[in-house]
Amino acid sequence: MQTAELIIDGRRIEYRFVQPGGATGADGGDIVMLHEGLGSVSMWRDFPEGLARATGRRTLVYSRYGYGRSSPIEAPRTVDYMHEEARRWLPVILERLRLRRPILFGHSDGASIALIHAAGAASDVAGVVALAPHVKVEDLTVSSIAAAKAAYLQTDLPARLSRHHVDADGAFWGWNRIWLDPAFRHWNIEALLPRIRCPILAIQGEDDEYGTLEQVESIARSAPHARLLSLAACRHSPHRDQPAAVLAAVTEFAASIAPLSPVPPNACPLS
Repeated sequence: MQTAELIIDGRRIEYRFVQPGGATGADGGDIVMLHEGLGSVSMWRDFPEGLARATGRRTLVYSRYGYGRSSPIEAPRTVDYMHEEARRWLPVILERLRLRRPILFGHSDGASIALIHAAGAASDVAGVVALAPHVKVEDLTVSSIAAAKAAYLQTDLPARLSRHHVDADGAFWGWNRIWLDPAFRHWNIEALLPRIRCPILAIQGEDDEYGTLEQVESIARSAPHARLLSLAACRHSPHRDQPAAVLAAVTEFAASIAPLSPVPPNACPLS
């Protein structure tokens, strides 16, 4: 799997595009995938290819700072790390790669980042697919993240993560310590949800060990254009546990979004 890189403020960001094959989906806009709290480009496995084929849309995957083959993290994350990613770094990546009105496809932390970005006044995304999103911190989440800490200390989890991250320790502890920080218990993005103007497809596994259905039900109560899908026999990674159901739902969702308006050939750039 070959990746390219962006250099943004001295940070190396690993990324790759997956083409849909056959007729391109350029007129419908691209999909941008935002990984989970321990994810990376490679940890999506072959799902980006399936997503691109199913939807007919070019798909971008990238590893956030501190993950995958992107630059290792140099300082502890803060309580606002998802807000910073959504409001500072994601807009630069979209601009640098010239992506207009993409659909954001986020998983876990990535879903939260997608929702925060979509709530911004300057956001120009066409839609959000939120898999197992976090909109607030639940006791179940904290308990499972504490269990992940024990697994990292007592099992071969570090070796397994090192296959996907240049700095597995930095990726893991940067995520784990902030979620277990008592200050993070107050993290909550529910107040942002009514500001999201684009359609949302929120998908949650009924057996998710990191969050209850309250996470997506909160989105449905607050966001004006949200639809929900709950999946039985599904844990925290719906795209791995129920890939066919996720692809079918996302394909239908993407098809419902109006295509991009073509840019006139003689249009003048804005000054």
